[in-house]
Amino acid sequence: MVTLLVIIAYGLVVLFSASYSVSYQESGDSFSQIRQQLGFAVAGVAIMFGISFTDYRALRHLTWYLYFFTLLLLAAALFSNNPTNLSAKCYRWVEIAGVTFQPSELAKFSTILGTAAFVDAHQQQKGSLLYGIILPTLPLIPTLFLIFRQPHYSAIILILMIYFTMLICGGCGLKWMLPVLSVGVIGVVYMLTSQDNYVQTRLDGWTLFSSDTSTMTDQTEQSIYAIASGGLFGLGIGNSRQKHQWLPEVTNDFIFPVLCEELGFIGALVCILLFAALIIQGILIAMRSPDLFGSMLGVGIMGQIAWQVFCNIGVVTNTIPNTGISLPFFSSGGTSLLMLLGEMGVMLSISRVGNARIEERRRRKLEAFAKKLEHGTRSVYRRGGAAHSI
Repeated sequence: MVTLLVIIAYGLVVLFSASYSVSYQESGDSFSQIRQQLGFAVAGVAIMFGISFTDYRALRHLTWYLYFFTLLLLAAALFSNNPTNLSAKCYRWVEIAGVTFQPSELAKFSTILGTAAFVDAHQQQKGSLLYGIILPTLPLIPTLFLIFRQPHYSAIILILMIYFTMLICGGCGLKWMLPVLSVGVIGVVYMLTSQDNYVQTRLDGWTLFSSDTSTMTDQTEQSIYAIASGGLFGLGIGNSRQKHQWLPEVTNDFIFPVLCEELGFIGALVCILLFAALIIQGILIAMRSPDLFGSMLGVGIMGQIAWQVFCNIGVVTNTIPNTGISLPFFSSGGTSLLMLLGEMGVMLSISRVGNARIEERRRRKLEAFAKKLEHGTRSVYRRGGAAHSI
């Protein structure tokens, strides 16, 4: 929890520095974005603590309800006239009670919950192809189809990464996994590259082994400039130059280059180490879960954070092709932050139940030891009186 709160505070500081120029240009108020994000952070932390005091095992009963609700929202987004949809020329947002919501964020957790419930319910058959891969994949197809129609390709990639991470860690159909993954990767690449020139342009602009920035996409080129100018210790918090209308999406997908430019290699390293600590702690919590359902939930949630961090930093450093994936707890976006903090509440719930189980086991051992000690003391007194007493 402490690691998470440090990450949230770090993210809010970096976001304010990255957003004030854009906020002033858009609304004349330098504090507009950070004020909104701070409100979501406070609400999200409250939700996180509320969820942490409930038993995560109750989520098992919500699996299908959440699944169909997610499909409903994804379908509604395709017919929504939300201004964000029209300006971005895609259909990824719906408006609920005056609040814009991105259903693909809910789809990530819906996939995690559904996969965890299925693997737990079929523990004995999970090694087979049918129960290990085919059946758990069937409910995923409508979700991916609706997200594809938005279109939101990065969400598809991320959901598949989370899904297969859970299957592999759960020991599902391992002997079939390699050919299935190979076919899946080929299919996703073909699906993306055959649709339009947008994806192909991103792939053409990926120059991993080239130092010529002119062949990169504009976003990647400006990102490299920002990271390079940061040096070891950075230009100082608030002193980024690239965030002033040069680097696109500075408050979302490309917030990490602003961090690198202002805080340098040291600041970037601290950010990565904090995420590494959070992921390792999350994995330990998942391993201490009293049941497979909790372990799979923990693996899925931490897998989502790990893959998002990897893909976001990989994109901005030109390590992988450019795709729009936000940096958890740093990038702006109320839907993402609320969902992530809700999921961290589930992690805290798993931790509470796991710790309670360990404490109960310790208590029983101490009681058993005390009984043995008491029995041994009485035996000694009976044998020899005071001369043999302990």
